[in-house]
Amino acid sequence: MGEAQKVAPLDRERLARRTAPAGAAVSGGEHGRNPGLPFDLDLIEPIRINRSAVERRTASLPGRRSVKKDAQAAWLLKAITCMDLTTLSGDDTPGRVRRLCAKARQPVRQDILARLGLADRGITTGAVCVYHAMVATAVEALEGTAIPVAAVSTGFPAGLTPFDLRLREIEASVAAGAREIDIVIDRSLVLTGNWRQLYDEMRAFRAACGEAHVKAILGCGDLGTLKDVARASVICMMAGADFIKTSTGKESVNATLPFALVMVRMIRDYHAMTGCRIGFKPAGGISAAKDVLVYQMVMKEELGLPWLQPDLFRIGASSLLNDIERQLEHHAGGRYSAAHRHPMA
Repeated sequence: MGEAQKVAPLDRERLARRTAPAGAAVSGGEHGRNPGLPFDLDLIEPIRINRSAVERRTASLPGRRSVKKDAQAAWLLKAITCMDLTTLSGDDTPGRVRRLCAKARQPVRQDILARLGLADRGITTGAVCVYHAMVATAVEALEGTAIPVAAVSTGFPAGLTPFDLRLREIEASVAAGAREIDIVIDRSLVLTGNWRQLYDEMRAFRAACGEAHVKAILGCGDLGTLKDVARASVICMMAGADFIKTSTGKESVNATLPFALVMVRMIRDYHAMTGCRIGFKPAGGISAAKDVLVYQMVMKEELGLPWLQPDLFRIGASSLLNDIERQLEHHAGGRYSAAHRHPMA
């Protein structure tokens, strides 16, 4: 696969036999959830990453791909619909969460949308992401909309609480109404090469989620090497993850373009092998509109237009929405407004 070597290819017929239970048809594919694969070290041991090539590729992206004027406004509006509007602070309150949900319902001021000719489009964010304690509040505040509530889980952000507690936390959030669960993996399992346990835990998390979609947070900044980022990505997809996500937002290094490139290349290879489309979510440190445009370009160039929709692309963000709204107001009226005119929570 060029800059980042692809996962060793598997024969498609052999893969279909491995994917399906005995006597069952292969599920998932283009229009279903990822059923996962049996654990297979042969899928991850051949992975090698050319770090220099990855860095050259990502360094060139901001200068090579640029959108302006109406096209830029359209891309930024699309980014809003793919945003997991997030509050994960120790001082979260029900009032703050309700205000955040109100912003998710109407992320751009109505007068700006009217000047853009989009007042009737019903633009909302992709989801609202909160701690378990705030799930019920968010579900109530979003009643009557299609906006799902996502809950961070499994001992977020470190993932080091006892395993049975991590499972019960998932089950409690699903019972409270969360339709998406952002789980964190135990990064020590990656750092020690304990791939089997990582697979087994991820498989159990997927089962505990039931119908709720699961996003696997790798905590890339803690993993050390791009090769481990790639291998952890494949293990999580193999175990049934619906999305893979860069970071909790609490690491010293969060979303970066090299992490994103490696992860989406693994998604591309997994899709080529299985026909299953896995989503991608960069999170942490994406606060400027110009930065989110680059991540969108990565998705378009590496995976194609289907991966620019909210069912396959999410952006973990809070302050990002303020800057996008300011950019849209500038596009509509020719002037930037003060940040306080775009309140969040």
